[in-house]
Amino acid sequence: MPLPFLTADRAFETADDLALPFDDRDRWRRPYRPGPWRVGTAALLLLFASFVLFAAVVIALTASVSEAGVILGIALVVILGALRLLRMGVWVSARGLRHVGFVSTRTTAWERVVAVRTVQQPVRWLGLPRTVQGEALVLQRKDRAAQDASLLMTTHNADFVGRAGSFDRAADTIEAWAAENRRG
Repeated sequence: MPLPFLTADRAFETADDLALPFDDRDRWRRPYRPGPWRVGTAALLLLFASFVLFAAVVIALTASVSEAGVILGIALVVILGALRLLRMGVWVSARGLRHVGFVSTRTTAWERVVAVRTVQQPVRWLGLPRTVQGEALVLQRKDRAAQDASLLMTTHNADFVGRAGSFDRAADTIEAWAAENRRG
């Protein structure tokens, strides 16, 4: 079963001369693949969910069905959390830029974007409180001050820790989408 949210489009990696090599530019795309930390965490959550589902079956066969229903609900929440974890990231289309977080999604139309740029700054390592020096892709919007730029992704988040080249390619692609769509 293909999982389109798990794989990036191949055109992002093969088109060196075209920044926006798509016929259907209205479709939301993530210009990079999810990193090994994100995929590994989701895989562990799904493994845990399989054990919880097995426990729900055993409870349904030996105890009450209502208790099995509660355990089944817990397994479904874990599965939905793993799928949401895989969808997290920055998505682009001709309509705008979408930053998908675990709990919220923010979409910004290209008309409201002032700049998308890479900056050197202290960033969180894997989202933990510990900070390290790294690069971040930030979004500057028209309705906010310059110091209130939104952090989109960093070199040390779950997608790019240990993959600096992938961060550079993804940041360049997102910056190209921003430059092209602000002009048009």
